Amino acid sequence: MSETAETGVRRTAVQVDGETASYLTAGQDGPVVLLLHGTYWSRVWLPVLGRLARAGLRPVAVDLPGLGRSGGELTLETATVPALADWVVRFVSAMKISGPLAVAGHDIGGAIAQHLLVRERLEVPRLALVNSVLYDSWPAPHVARFRAPETDEATTADELLAARRQAVASALAGAATEELIADYVDPWNDPRVRRSWLAMAGAADSRYTLDLVPALRRSTAPKLLIWGEDDGFEKVEYAEKFAAEIPQSTLVRIPAADHIPTESAPADIARALTDFFTSQND
Repeated sequence: MSETAETGVRRTAVQVDGETASYLTAGQDGPVVLLLHGTYWSRVWLPVLGRLARAGLRPVAVDLPGLGRSGGELTLETATVPALADWVVRFVSAMKISGPLAVAGHDIGGAIAQHLLVRERLEVPRLALVNSVLYDSWPAPHVARFRAPETDEATTADELLAARRQAVASALAGAATEELIADYVDPWNDPRVRRSWLAMAGAADSRYTLDLVPALRRSTAPKLLIWGEDDGFEKVEYAEKFAAEIPQSTLVRIPAADHIPTESAPADIARALTDFFTSQND
């Protein structure tokens, strides 16, 4: 599915820190829902954007700096979860979004979303996590292998592209086609994006989620976990633990879906997100 294949979905941009911050959006009015990606890019949210907009929401799926279609370039310092959370706050400011802001995160984007919730940099009344990193579930082996500086320096473009292609194919599972895999991998053809991704891999550290657990246990904000049950990267057992230990948490399972369940079950995920973000009950 291309970015223009779903009616009403468009890509636009705003300036943050002097660089282009690219994002996908749909709809014109309605409450904003900020959608954050992790080791992939805003493409993971594309299948649900039109559905969320038709339900009266205004989804905004941003590409983090140096990744996807955004400008800039990440370093080990700017690719940490706290630094990325700070960047998201600046993005929200540049978008002139004020007041409460619902947030959803996928993969490491879920760590950023958790950070935004408990560190109170934004007013986040509701948090959704889709196959997110939790506790010490990350970095996944296919990401961790790129953490050592010497590995970074020795990694060739072909090696990283092959690794990303393999990871995408695995994450898409039954939804994978050659065209879809190529669409997902396309940004990594840019050397700047490859360097930014390697910085994100190098900065990946589970302490950024483990340190949040005490504050999450005190949080009274409603939290929704949506999980592709066949995820071999972020296993559903972590979501079960989170739902059992963290107040106001609900787990929705997506059968026969892997790490990017938005591709295999977009209608189910859009419905769960819509019901959650439009609910008036805590």
